[in-house]
Amino acid sequence: MARQQSPGPPDDRAVFVISVAAELVGVHPQTLRIYERKGLVRPKRSASSNSRRYSARDIERLREIQELTGKGVNLAGVRRVMELTEQLELLGQRVAGLEAALRAQARRHRQELDAALRANRRDLVPYSSAIVLCEPQPGSRPRRT
Repeated sequence: MARQQSPGPPDDRAVFVISVAAELVGVHPQTLRIYERKGLVRPKRSASSNSRRYSARDIERLREIQELTGKGVNLAGVRRVMELTEQLELLGQRVAGLEAALRAQARRHRQELDAALRANRRDLVPYSSAIVLCEPQPGSRPRRT
């Protein structure tokens, strides 16, 4: 599902009443009530009148629902797609965190290795593990010890 990226994160302030939210998404208000009953969207409720208030994030989610249903996905499928999308986003964040920790650990190990090499540089002696084959020259006698 293609997500349209806005300049910043969607706003969570509940500002749109159900009729405005329905108009923004292009559906009937009853459709939004159905989506809420199915657990696809959870608009906030106003303290005074207990009316539904939709945020910009809710509107974005409603548009995603409309996009999926427009492609023939039923509401149970929409719910599953959205659950999997949320899991994927969480896993992506976890992977990014693990990658950052791994890079930091690699830097620490490299620094420790460099420090150990600097500390022991005077003790290092070149060493070759090459095998040399010694053959007597023609006409010479082997030595006895």
